[in-house]
Order: sequence, then C-alpha cells, then structure tokens
Amino acid sequence: MLRPVIFDLFHTLLHGVDDERDRVVGEMALLVGADPAELVAAYHASWRERLVRWDVEETVEVLARRLGVTPTAEQLAQAGALRRAFAAGLLATVSAGTLEVLDSVRASGHPMALISNATAEAAAAWSQCNLASRFDVAVFSCEVGLAKPDPKIYRVAAERLGADPAECVFVGDGADDELAGAAAVGMTVVRTTEYQDTDPSWDGPAISSLGALPALLRNP
Repeated sequence: MLRPVIFDLFHTLLHGVDDERDRVVGEMALLVGADPAELVAAYHASWRERLVRWDVEETVEVLARRLGVTPTAEQLAQAGALRRAFAAGLLATVSAGTLEVLDSVRASGHPMALISNATAEAAAAWSQCNLASRFDVAVFSCEVGLAKPDPKIYRVAAERLGADPAECVFVGDGADDELAGAAAVGMTVVRTTEYQDTDPSWDGPAISSLGALPALLRNP
C-alpha cells in the first residue's frame, strides 16, 4: 500500500474566505437582533467551542445571550439556515484543478483522508459536495470532539485508514498549529501556500500549488 495522504480542508483544498464568513455572521446578527460587530467578535472568541461542541443554532443562541439578546426560535432557525447555506456554498467552490489532483493521488493508490477543524454546518454539507467521494475517511472536529493540533484527531484519521500515523503524509496550510500537530505523531508534513501562507516559519517541504503534490509523493 502506498503512503496514506491526509489533507486539511479550508485554505488547503479551497479558500476559507474568512471575510465572507464574518459578513454572513453579521447578517445573522441582524436576524436575531444583535450588534453585527459584537457577534462577529464573539464568533472569533468562541472558535474552539464551536469546533467541538455546538451546532449552529446553539452557537447563535449562546453567543447572542452573552451579548444580552434572547433570540426567538424562528430567529434562530433563520440564522441557522443562512449559515448552512453559506457552508454548502463554500464547499461547492472547490476548483476543477483541485479535484483533478485528488483524483490523481487516489488513482495512484494512496488511501486518502481529511481532517478538518469544522463546525457542524460544514460537516453536514460535506456528503453533498464534490470533494466527499474522493476520500476514504473524513474526520471533523465537531463530530469527534477533538480539534487540531490535538494528537488524538490525527490518530483517529490514521486508525480509520488502517495505518500507523508514521506512515501518513499530512498536507495543510498550517492554521491552528496543524503542521506541528501532525509532525508530533510522526506524520510527514507538506505545507501548502496556494490559498494562504499561514505558517511561513514551518521548516519543511512546501508547495505553492496543490498541483505539485503528485510529483512530490512520487519523489519524496
């Protein structure tokens, strides 16, 4: 078996569009009667709780209450629908070039997994996007209650692939200290800067385009 390859999702396989995320949260704030800037700030401050604990309606309700607002069930449903539509639309932006690279890696015989620090709405939209069929395993922080760089989440992905972490290659932009987390469990790490140069101090192989990955895997 060729070495398993484990990918990050946002800023690795597609752009994370952080500014657009904030814009959508601002619209959600207006739906529930909260101040947009305050709700955006609350979203940023609660990133780990959102990644491992709360669904979208619970997130809006908890954060709005912290801001002194009590949304109705209808307001929460409207805000949740907006966020879910955004997540589905974001996953649909994966480029044809990225899909071709993934198909090439898979056709070469590499087992493939995804590890994403993702909220519940992104995980729910995963099965309907073009990326899903390319992967043998997808591990989302919101589903396993773990987030990168916790070593356990990398081990979960490797175990589901039937591999030892030291056999795996991890590809990511470096957000949330994910590269160090992968290296800590023995994975070979490849940093990608195609969408965002998140961890420029990382001392290891780096590619400026995912298109360079198949050749790198052939000639490590």
